[in-house]
Amino acid sequence: MKSHQTAQTMKPATAAKKLGVYLEATPAEFQEGVVSRAELNALQADPPQWLQDLRAGGPHPRPVVAAKLGVSIAGLGRGGITEPLTTEQIEALKRDMPEWLEKERATQAEVRKEAARIKKRNTERAARTDQSPPSP
Repeated sequence: MKSHQTAQTMKPATAAKKLGVYLEATPAEFQEGVVSRAELNALQADPPQWLQDLRAGGPHPRPVVAAKLGVSIAGLGRGGITEPLTTEQIEALKRDMPEWLEKERATQAEVRKEAARIKKRNTERAARTDQSPPSP
């Protein structure tokens, strides 16, 4: 008996998310088809011009915008950013540094600092547990 292995496929939205691009800005043939794992790997290894252009200039999806601005996705919403932004728009926000962006960056820095503190504490606890003598 032969085992038939079917190609793993994904919806265009999933592939766009994995590629870090805004689906609505991709070519129609990408949006309308399905993407196999092999095709996704090929796009990542040797991106076509349209993918290079999207990654460079946008429009970028919210997770990418948030990362480029150094804030959370929720912080984007609090700042009134609900639509995808181009690289040019992101750079303009960085230059202008509106009050909401400054505040959200500070909040994100505090969140990262707290996460690092908790990770360090947990690592120290685990090390102490490993070193303690076995219970009788």
